[in-house]
Amino acid sequence: MIYDIRHVTTYSYESPVSFARCSLRLEPQSGDGQELISHSVEIRPRPAERTARRDFFGTLTESVLIETAHRNLRVDSRSRVAVSRHAPGRNSPSPPWESVRDVAFEATSLGPSSPVGYVFASALVPVLGPLTAYASASFPRGGGILAGAADLMRRIRSDFRYDSKATVISTPLTEVFEKRHGVCQDFAHVMIAGLRGLGLPAAYVSGYLRTIPPPGQPRLQGADATHAWVSVWCGAELGWIGFDPTNDLLVENDHIILAVGRDFSDVSPVDGIIVGSRKQKLNVAVDVLLVE
Repeated sequence: MIYDIRHVTTYSYESPVSFARCSLRLEPQSGDGQELISHSVEIRPRPAERTARRDFFGTLTESVLIETAHRNLRVDSRSRVAVSRHAPGRNSPSPPWESVRDVAFEATSLGPSSPVGYVFASALVPVLGPLTAYASASFPRGGGILAGAADLMRRIRSDFRYDSKATVISTPLTEVFEKRHGVCQDFAHVMIAGLRGLGLPAAYVSGYLRTIPPPGQPRLQGADATHAWVSVWCGAELGWIGFDPTNDLLVENDHIILAVGRDFSDVSPVDGIIVGSRKQKLNVAVDVLLVE
């Protein structure tokens, strides 16, 4: 499938901002079942400086410097991506989760795709006893890693309520878990924390969802903005498999990968600093359209 993606981020300020430095992570990845065909980003006001680099995880990170006084900042990203991937069945044969855990800890590589980099706590995903206990119910002794991860995903979808006003990025994971509501990034963080508590490698994935579902299928939660899900390392043979706890789906062709990291702090599409005062308003609009 080929998708056209438009992702527009607009900041509006009460008073003029004299200086801004932003980091943009808006180029979809090539690999893992998808290919980037084209990509462009238009920024207004026009930056004085733009530089780009690949971060540790392979994400193109663009640094933008704006020295023109402004009250509105608009970042318009447009991409075309081809996606073709097939997820295994929830109950497909897979190695016991204990063996996956042990092999991950024995990894000799420290590269971005090595499982050992995703088994420890990170900035937004601490390892919490109650969350580890919650996840352990999905992983009986000797159970397959695929079936366990799929069951944990299903339980999160059932036990947690999607509420776009319940949390912000700074809401602690303990509060999300206690109140059992939040948005896709919260559900992804909950699943990652539970898996890491068991010693299983889990990465945070940001990206997009197909906006208009196929005929007869329901519209997915999170399709109006950037989405988040979890990539679980399921052993050397199966590799990394995507799980979407917000929608209880194994990731296939309705998901487009933008960036991968340990948690949201590694993959935020737009962040930075400004010199200014008073309030600001953020608006994000995303369209993901199937190219006929």
